[in-house]
Amino acid sequence: MEGRKYDQGKPEWWLLPFLAVQEIVKVLTYGSTKYDPFNWKKVPNAKNRYFSAFMRHVIAWWEGERNDPETGFNHLAHAGCCLLYLLWFDLTGQWPKDEEGK
Repeated sequence: MEGRKYDQGKPEWWLLPFLAVQEIVKVLTYGSTKYDPFNWKKVPNAKNRYFSAFMRHVIAWWEGERNDPETGFNHLAHAGCCLLYLLWFDLTGQWPKDEEGK
C-alpha cells in the first residue's frame, strides 16, 4: 500500500527560490546587527521611505551596479527586503503610528 498525504491546496514551499531568499536573509541579518532585529517596524514614514529605498536599489541594479557599496550584498536582495517590509505592513495593517489610516 502506498502512503497518503492530504496536502492539496496547501502552500508549495518547495517552489521558493531558496538561493534568492538566502540573499535576502543575509541583508536582513546585516540590518539586524546594524540597527536591531525589528527596527524596520518602527521607521517613521515607512511607506514612503521603504518604497524609495526599494526604487533606489532597483535603479542602481538596472543601471549596472550589482552590489550595494556599503554592504556588498546584491541590490535586488536589498530591494527584496524593502518589498517584504511593505508587504508585511500592507497585510497586517501595522504601519508605524504616523501612517495609521493612510
